[in-house]
Amino acid sequence: MQGTEDQANSFFDSKVLGHPAGLFVLFFTEMWERFSFYGMRVLLVNFLTMAVIGYNPGWEWSTENATALFGTYAGLLYLTPILGGLIADKLIGYRWAVVVGALLMTAGHACMALETEFSLYAGLALLVIGTGFFKPTMTSIISEMYKDLPAKKDGAYTIFYMGVNAGAFFGMMLCGYLAEKIGWSWGFGLAGVFMLLGTLQFWLSKPLFGNIGGVPKKGGVLSDAIDAAEKTSKEEISADTADSKNLKKGQPSKVKVEAANPFTMVDKVLIAITSIIGLAYLFNDPLSKIAGINLFDFKVGSLAGQYVIILIGLALFLYLVGTRIFRYEKVVRDRMIAFIIFAFFTVFFWLSFEQGATSLVLFARDSVDRVLMGSSATIYNIVNALLTIIPLLIISWVLFLLWKRTFKKIPGSNIVLVVCFAGLWGVVGWMLNRDFNTIAYDVQVMAIQGDPILDKEGLQKTNDDGTLVYDMTPITENMEVPADALVVPWTIGFGEPIELAINDEIHVIHMDNEKTKFGYQSEKQLEKSRKNGLERNLDNGIVAGTIVKVKENEVTITVSWFSILNSFFIIAFASFFSKWWEGKYNPSVTGKYALGLIIMAVGFGLLAIGAFGLEDGMKVSMVWLILAYLFHTLGELCLSPVGLSYVSKLVPARMIAFMFGMWYLAIAIGNKLAAVLGGQIEAITEEYSLSTFFLIFTIVPATAGVLILFLTPVIKKLMHGVR
Repeated sequence: MQGTEDQANSFFDSKVLGHPAGLFVLFFTEMWERFSFYGMRVLLVNFLTMAVIGYNPGWEWSTENATALFGTYAGLLYLTPILGGLIADKLIGYRWAVVVGALLMTAGHACMALETEFSLYAGLALLVIGTGFFKPTMTSIISEMYKDLPAKKDGAYTIFYMGVNAGAFFGMMLCGYLAEKIGWSWGFGLAGVFMLLGTLQFWLSKPLFGNIGGVPKKGGVLSDAIDAAEKTSKEEISADTADSKNLKKGQPSKVKVEAANPFTMVDKVLIAITSIIGLAYLFNDPLSKIAGINLFDFKVGSLAGQYVIILIGLALFLYLVGTRIFRYEKVVRDRMIAFIIFAFFTVFFWLSFEQGATSLVLFARDSVDRVLMGSSATIYNIVNALLTIIPLLIISWVLFLLWKRTFKKIPGSNIVLVVCFAGLWGVVGWMLNRDFNTIAYDVQVMAIQGDPILDKEGLQKTNDDGTLVYDMTPITENMEVPADALVVPWTIGFGEPIELAINDEIHVIHMDNEKTKFGYQSEKQLEKSRKNGLERNLDNGIVAGTIVKVKENEVTITVSWFSILNSFFIIAFASFFSKWWEGKYNPSVTGKYALGLIIMAVGFGLLAIGAFGLEDGMKVSMVWLILAYLFHTLGELCLSPVGLSYVSKLVPARMIAFMFGMWYLAIAIGNKLAAVLGGQIEAITEEYSLSTFFLIFTIVPATAGVLILFLTPVIKKLMHGVR
């Protein structure tokens, strides 16, 4: 025991901010992984649904197809870590699992940057498999590092999750900016570059960890947990034997024995069947919509075959869980039922929260006014600069401290980290300089004047200067203009970080799917746009015009910028919630669930209000979306940290692995449902309204929140004293 303590103390000799330097190596490794993961995640649906002709051509998939693919990808991300964790635990160890996972993800990002259909699917597959190895291992290494110093573990995880959010913040901001302003392959490629460098710095830091995270000698931490459970069972059996002897002597029993509950053959068969059904649905959904390959090409009434199959699978799974639970004695059984109730409500949370990767991305792109000019643009630029530079300075300072403590021991790792941060500062500086120097211009083009545009009252709309508004179609260089068309001059605007003068002849092209915003075409961009039109046998969309006015500074906020708000608000409010939970007003677990669901519903309610009465061509203020992300994050802080902690509290040791799998399954289901429902944004908006779409995500989680609050007495009774 003394030797273990000495080893732990020596490990803490090279400490940074009171923690071992190895923690900050993991901090940066996770930061770069999250940078790449969230950087890609925020681009995918936007890229797939963007018009094939335009400033930044995408693939123009339907929203339903794009979200079907994304939902399967997101769902698998929470299932592969179960298998990846077991492989790391039993065979290759945590350090090798991190490296294997990171290299697979790097290859995945490289494939995505190629922008071909084969490379897209190959890239997503590599990302899913790589995440399976990477995701469960980092926290396992931290757990192993602090096994002899549990008092410091909470602080270690707090620091580590700051790395998670820092990576997500910068990944979504910078990958998104590059992708939207320069090209999609730049965004996907940047994610891969930092993933590769993050892997290299982790591998070169090996001397800092000693044997921690190495190839397991007896099967790893999970095996140790299983061994401990088996040891506990043996002790219970011994205690049971002793109690039997005591009972024979007329003495009372002192030990409550938990009966063993081995998996029966029926259990194993049901696990196999339900797993196959679940995976078959995950793959069939995008296959049937995108490729027309339907594994379940039948209907029962109006219900499609894949939904019939998934309902059968769900019924079998519930039977499996129910029959296993009811083999336990009452207290254990009740606690597991309580856990399943929490898992059930978790699905409702994530199916709403994960709209941030699908419908909210499309809403931000197509329905939010993201153009700022003059003083508004200047204020945004200053705020964005502070929002970016201050956290980057703090993290760079941590890097400096790590360099001072560990350069002699791991020089290669430190040099790679410096290269990473030099690149990060370079991209940030380029982004901020570009935004500060973007100028707005008015350009006059020739257009075909169409029908008058009417409001809901049937009156013709007017501009701010009182002129009437018509449906205008700019004349492109490939367009054949009808002889009877009314051709008139039309003034449109654009903003670019270039210097132009009045009467300069230029070319522009539309930037969004609504064709309401235009972007400047340089000679290189012109060549690319013309080639794109020829390859697709479509009008290339290029419009010739003349500069008629040089205006003020302008900024078009990227779609991905809004996604960084979640990470920012987590960093800003996490300590408040942590102190709240430690105080005397700490809510019960059902209270936290109810708060999480209801607060998130408020965010969608604000979006429903903001989108109410929105007419074609109109856009809402970005304030509504910013407030929505604020409330979604506050809801996440209430609910998300609670669930996993109750696995170990409510579930018997021998069932922890199975129930962890169930928990991740609940999140996977929530992610898939989120994508399926998010894919209906266009259909629901067309049939009803955009406000109605957001109202669905207001009512569902709010109802779930109220319901779990009313279940508090029942759940409290089922938990049998667990707090």
